[in-house]
Amino acid sequence: MSDPLRLVIFDVDGTLVDSQGAIVAAMGAAFVAAGLPVPERGDILSTVGLSLDRTILRLAPEASPAMQARLVDSYKQAYHAHRLAHGAAAGSPLFPGAREMIARLATRTDLVLGIATGKSRRGLSALLQAHDLERAFVTKQNADDHPSKPHPSMILAAMAEIGAEARDTIMIGDTSYDMEMARAARIPAIGVGWGYHAVQQLQLADHIVHTFDDLPRAMDSIWKVTT
Repeated sequence: MSDPLRLVIFDVDGTLVDSQGAIVAAMGAAFVAAGLPVPERGDILSTVGLSLDRTILRLAPEASPAMQARLVDSYKQAYHAHRLAHGAAAGSPLFPGAREMIARLATRTDLVLGIATGKSRRGLSALLQAHDLERAFVTKQNADDHPSKPHPSMILAAMAEIGAEARDTIMIGDTSYDMEMARAARIPAIGVGWGYHAVQQLQLADHIVHTFDDLPRAMDSIWKVTT
């Protein structure tokens, strides 16, 4: 009997791409358009990874539901305009080493790569197309189809699509939401040290890596423990 496929699920913003410039600019434009004070940059980045409606709820908790809905729509428009003006790849560049590691992992016959992101389906598709990475990822879970992180729905759907067991799946992300999502799905997680949450917030991670070159060793360490 052949060995089961192993599934490696990546978060996107703050893990694969540095999209903070686009996110902060679009959020600022949305709040300005609504006539509201613009949240601090750190507060905006602390919500990256959540679905947009949850993000707005965190950043504007006292706003009426109608105003929150307006902020959601304004953000989408501003983000789309930013992408058109700057290009998806330039506005959300890959972190150093990301492309090379994705290509390296994608060639392994024992692995399948997936995505679990708070991005919309359209936003994810545009980003992957811009970076020519569409074919690298077999399963692509997004905010349009699932509850916000840290709900485990995206991980569970990815596992079901691939036919992977929890013991053969790893989540890789930069935020506490990714780590909590992995814990809720009962899979191990690797936190990355270059993202939008401080390393101290990634206490639930099984390993922390600081470069993409560290990933294979961390993955092998986890699977040696769980097999």
